Amino acid sequence: MPTGRHFRGTHFTMAYWLMKSEPAEVSIDDVLQQPDRSIDWFGVRNYQARNYMMRDMQVGDGVLFYHSSCAQPGIAGLAEVARPALPDETQFDSASPYYDSKSTRARPRWFNVAVRVTRKTRLLSLAELRGTAGLQDMRLLARGNRLSILPVTPGEWKIILRCLGDSSGG
Repeated sequence: MPTGRHFRGTHFTMAYWLMKSEPAEVSIDDVLQQPDRSIDWFGVRNYQARNYMMRDMQVGDGVLFYHSSCAQPGIAGLAEVARPALPDETQFDSASPYYDSKSTRARPRWFNVAVRVTRKTRLLSLAELRGTAGLQDMRLLARGNRLSILPVTPGEWKIILRCLGDSSGG
Protein backbone atom coordinates (compact mmCIF):
# COMPACT_ATOMS: atom_id res chain seq x y z
CA MET A 1 0.00 0.00 0.00
CA PRO A 2 1.41 3.41 -0.89
CA THR A 3 2.20 5.60 2.10
CA GLY A 4 2.43 8.98 0.45
CA ARG A 5 6.21 8.89 -0.16
CA HIS A 6 6.93 9.94 -3.73
CA PHE A 7 10.17 10.22 -5.66
CA ARG A 8 10.67 13.73 -7.00
CA GLY A 9 13.89 14.62 -8.71
CA THR A 10 16.69 13.51 -6.43
CA HIS A 11 14.80 13.02 -3.17
CA PHE A 12 11.76 11.48 -1.56
CA THR A 13 9.04 13.62 -0.06
CA MET A 14 8.03 13.10 3.53
CA ALA A 15 5.36 10.59 4.53
CA TYR A 16 2.85 11.15 7.33
CA TRP A 17 1.47 8.84 10.00
CA LEU A 18 -1.06 8.71 12.80
CA MET A 19 0.22 6.75 15.80
CA LYS A 20 -2.12 5.80 18.63
CA SER A 21 -1.08 5.60 22.26
CA GLU A 22 -3.22 4.99 25.30
CA PRO A 23 -2.46 7.92 27.62
CA ALA A 24 -2.71 5.62 30.66
CA GLU A 25 0.31 3.79 29.18
CA VAL A 26 2.19 6.68 27.51
CA SER A 27 0.76 10.16 26.99
CA ILE A 28 2.19 13.06 25.06
CA ASP A 29 2.96 14.71 28.40
CA ASP A 30 5.00 11.65 29.43
CA VAL A 31 7.09 11.96 26.26
CA LEU A 32 7.57 15.70 26.74
CA GLN A 33 9.17 14.94 30.12
CA GLN A 34 11.90 12.85 28.46
CA PRO A 35 15.20 14.72 28.01
CA ASP A 36 15.09 14.39 24.21
CA ARG A 37 11.26 14.45 23.98
CA SER A 38 11.30 11.03 22.32
CA ILE A 39 10.19 7.47 23.01
CA ASP A 40 10.57 4.07 21.41
CA TRP A 41 7.08 3.20 20.10
CA PHE A 42 7.00 -0.10 22.02
CA GLY A 43 4.36 -2.78 22.34
CA VAL A 44 2.93 -2.83 18.81
CA ARG A 45 1.77 -6.41 18.19
CA ASN A 46 0.07 -6.13 14.83
CA TYR A 47 2.01 -7.21 11.74
CA GLN A 48 0.69 -4.47 9.45
CA ALA A 49 1.60 -1.73 11.96
CA ARG A 50 4.99 -3.40 12.53
CA ASN A 51 5.59 -3.49 8.79
CA TYR A 52 4.82 0.22 8.48
CA MET A 53 7.56 0.87 11.05
CA MET A 54 10.03 -1.59 9.50
CA ARG A 55 9.51 -0.89 5.81
CA ASP A 56 7.88 2.46 5.31
CA MET A 57 8.70 4.92 8.08
CA GLN A 58 11.75 7.11 7.60
CA VAL A 59 13.49 9.51 9.98
CA GLY A 60 11.81 12.90 9.65
CA ASP A 61 8.36 11.60 8.65
CA GLY A 62 5.53 13.55 10.27
CA VAL A 63 3.47 11.93 13.03
CA LEU A 64 0.09 12.79 14.52
CA PHE A 65 0.31 11.70 18.18
CA TYR A 66 -3.15 10.30 18.92
CA HIS A 67 -4.55 9.48 22.37
CA SER A 68 -6.83 6.42 22.16
CA SER A 69 -8.86 4.24 24.53
CA CYS A 70 -9.53 7.15 26.85
CA ALA A 71 -12.35 9.52 27.79
CA GLN A 72 -11.32 12.09 25.16
CA PRO A 73 -9.67 10.39 22.16
CA GLY A 74 -8.01 12.62 19.61
CA ILE A 75 -4.83 14.13 18.23
CA ALA A 76 -2.80 15.50 21.13
CA GLY A 77 0.27 16.73 19.28
CA LEU A 78 2.74 16.58 16.45
CA ALA A 79 5.85 14.46 16.30
CA GLU A 80 8.38 13.04 13.89
CA VAL A 81 10.06 9.71 13.36
CA ALA A 82 13.39 10.12 15.16
CA ARG A 83 15.04 6.72 14.65
CA PRO A 84 14.55 3.88 12.17
CA ALA A 85 13.05 0.58 13.30
CA LEU A 86 15.02 -1.61 15.69
CA PRO A 87 13.89 -4.71 17.61
CA ASP A 88 11.32 -3.84 20.30
CA GLU A 89 13.07 -4.68 23.57
CA THR A 90 9.77 -5.44 25.35
CA GLN A 91 9.39 -8.67 23.35
CA PHE A 92 12.41 -10.14 25.21
CA ASP A 93 11.31 -9.13 28.74
CA SER A 94 9.31 -11.93 30.38
CA ALA A 95 7.94 -9.42 32.93
CA SER A 96 6.52 -7.18 30.19
CA PRO A 97 2.91 -7.43 28.99
CA TYR A 98 4.44 -7.27 25.49
CA TYR A 99 6.67 -10.31 25.98
CA ASP A 100 6.74 -12.75 23.06
CA SER A 101 8.14 -16.17 23.89
CA LYS A 102 8.64 -16.92 20.18
CA SER A 103 10.93 -13.94 19.66
CA THR A 104 14.67 -14.28 20.07
CA ARG A 105 17.45 -11.75 19.71
CA ALA A 106 18.63 -13.71 16.66
CA ARG A 107 15.10 -13.70 15.17
CA PRO A 108 13.04 -10.84 16.62
CA ARG A 109 9.42 -10.59 15.50
CA TRP A 110 8.61 -7.07 16.68
CA PHE A 111 10.26 -3.77 15.78
CA ASN A 112 9.69 -0.13 16.66
CA VAL A 113 10.75 3.33 15.63
CA ALA A 114 11.50 6.17 18.02
CA VAL A 115 9.16 9.14 17.90
CA ARG A 116 10.11 12.68 19.01
CA VAL A 117 7.33 15.08 19.99
CA THR A 118 7.74 18.42 18.25
CA ARG A 119 4.66 20.16 19.63
CA LYS A 120 1.79 19.49 21.98
CA THR A 121 -1.44 20.85 20.50
CA ARG A 122 -4.96 21.35 21.64
CA LEU A 123 -6.84 18.06 21.55
CA LEU A 124 -8.34 17.62 18.10
CA SER A 125 -11.18 15.25 18.98
CA LEU A 126 -12.42 12.32 17.00
CA ALA A 127 -15.79 14.10 16.67
CA GLU A 128 -14.09 17.20 15.25
CA LEU A 129 -12.10 15.08 12.81
CA ARG A 130 -15.32 13.38 11.66
CA GLY A 131 -16.91 16.79 11.04
CA THR A 132 -14.00 18.28 9.08
CA ALA A 133 -14.40 18.60 5.33
CA GLY A 134 -11.74 16.70 3.41
CA LEU A 135 -11.18 14.04 6.06
CA GLN A 136 -14.13 11.78 5.22
CA ASP A 137 -11.78 9.18 3.65
CA MET A 138 -9.18 9.27 6.43
CA ARG A 139 -8.37 5.70 7.50
CA LEU A 140 -8.75 6.61 11.17
CA LEU A 141 -12.41 7.38 10.54
CA ALA A 142 -13.17 4.14 8.67
CA ARG A 143 -15.67 1.89 10.38
CA GLY A 144 -14.03 -0.93 12.32
CA ASN A 145 -10.51 0.45 12.00
CA ARG A 146 -8.45 -0.46 15.07
CA LEU A 147 -4.92 -0.37 13.68
CA SER A 148 -2.53 1.54 15.97
CA ILE A 149 -0.46 3.06 13.15
CA LEU A 150 -2.05 4.49 10.04
CA PRO A 151 -0.74 6.31 6.99
CA VAL A 152 -2.02 9.87 6.56
CA THR A 153 -2.15 11.51 3.14
CA PRO A 154 -0.38 14.84 2.54
CA GLY A 155 -3.80 16.43 2.01
CA GLU A 156 -5.14 15.09 5.32
CA TRP A 157 -1.96 16.28 7.07
CA LYS A 158 -2.46 19.82 5.73
CA ILE A 159 -6.13 19.90 6.72
CA ILE A 160 -5.28 18.73 10.25
CA LEU A 161 -2.53 21.32 10.60
CA ARG A 162 -5.01 24.01 9.55
CA CYS A 163 -7.47 22.74 12.17
CA LEU A 164 -4.68 23.07 14.74
CA GLY A 165 -3.95 26.65 13.66
CA ASP A 166 -0.77 25.95 11.69
CA SER A 167 -1.15 27.74 8.38
CA SER A 168 2.20 26.50 7.02
CA GLY A 169 0.63 23.16 6.04
CA GLY A 170 3.77 21.33 6.44
